[in-house]
Amino acid sequence: MGQEATGGDVGWGGAGEPPRATGTSCDSRAQRARRLADLLRQQIIGGAFEDGRLPEEHALARSLDGSRNAVRAALDLLRAEGLITRRRGVGTRVVTAKYGHGLDRLTGLAETLNGYGEVRNEVRVARLVPAPPRSALERLRLPDTSPAVHLERLRRLDGEPLSVDTTWLAPDIGTPLLERDLAGRDVFDLIEEVIGGPLGYADVTVHAITADRDSADLLGIRDGAPLFAIDRLTHLPDGRPVDAESLRVRADRLTLSTSLHRGPR
Repeated sequence: MGQEATGGDVGWGGAGEPPRATGTSCDSRAQRARRLADLLRQQIIGGAFEDGRLPEEHALARSLDGSRNAVRAALDLLRAEGLITRRRGVGTRVVTAKYGHGLDRLTGLAETLNGYGEVRNEVRVARLVPAPPRSALERLRLPDTSPAVHLERLRRLDGEPLSVDTTWLAPDIGTPLLERDLAGRDVFDLIEEVIGGPLGYADVTVHAITADRDSADLLGIRDGAPLFAIDRLTHLPDGRPVDAESLRVRADRLTLSTSLHRGPR
């Protein structure tokens, strides 16, 4: 027989039930902290603390049905993630807002963040490369002798670094872009101007990585900080791939979200 609940630390009920107090020996302190950190992260990202200030530990413990020690450990986890900061006399505050990027529609970053602030691009590379890497040619299904257009841009939101985007484009699509506003506009918009119509679709893969020294320096974060590595291959409506991107996005500034519907297998 299991032990009766003896403390106020968070546990889990059955399917669909809210957290409940368990205090069982199988619930380690690390498990309780992790579970509380997940709940708090969801609240922070969902905008539960509009002024950016979290309640005191004892108030959080009551609202989350956890002990004060477990709440303190959970806050330490979120501080290590870079999501909050804790200072004596100031309290616990959200370091910076996270912005949602939906995965259910093909959009550029400026379009996604419309209303959050000004997105500007520091254009680090913009040129036609006579002999691009074979991997870029293969992704774009270009001949071995084909050139390709290479772009690299540091994306900023209201002046703060957000992502580093490396892009390879088919030459007939990318070359006209070199004469357009790469600093102020999304590449998707510029491509659609060139082709005279909408893009088709994109294949997207997301990896969780840590920042190398170069990425950390560009994005203003510490070495080893969490990043989203997003590989995106964008196609024309006829299926031709024209835009191969690799994005490194600060995981402390952006969330990736979508709505999934369960249908036939």
